[in-house]
This record gives sequence, structure tokens and C-alpha cells, in this order.
Amino acid sequence: MEVDPESVERGLAGLVLTIIELLRQLMERQALRRVEQGGLSDEQIEELGLTLMALEERMEELREHFGLEPEDLNIDLGPLGPLLPRD
Repeated sequence: MEVDPESVERGLAGLVLTIIELLRQLMERQALRRVEQGGLSDEQIEELGLTLMALEERMEELREHFGLEPEDLNIDLGPLGPLLPRD
């Protein structure tokens, strides 16, 4: 069995980035709920927004580094549909 190291690295990176993207989106939704509920100060909202933007930028850099598109991170779960919501 021949295995292409680049293909394996790209596949593993895609899987790890998929998990990170799922967690990032969950954190973003939770942050929006907290903002809507009024449970955060203006400084906390600003810090949260900057942190989420930085995380999204870093994810984009990592996708580019491994040659992945955003849709490459959306695993098809068959009858359940895609793992990540489509924007």
C-alpha cells in the first residue's frame, strides 16, 4: 500500500481544522446569545468580537497553508446532512 505523505497531511489537517471550525462556530453562537441577553459589558463585547475575528483570520491562514477551501471542512454526514451549517 502506497501512501502519499502530502495527501495524508492534508487529510489530517482538514479533519483537525473541521473540528476547530465547529468549535469556533459554537463559540460564536454562544457569544452572540450572551450579547443578546445583555450579560456582557461593552469592553467584554469588544474583546470578544476582536478575539472571534482573530480566530477566523487564523483559520483562513491555516486553510490556505494546507490548500483547503471552507467547503472542504464541511464533512457530509450522509442522511444527517453536512456537519457545519452552510452560510
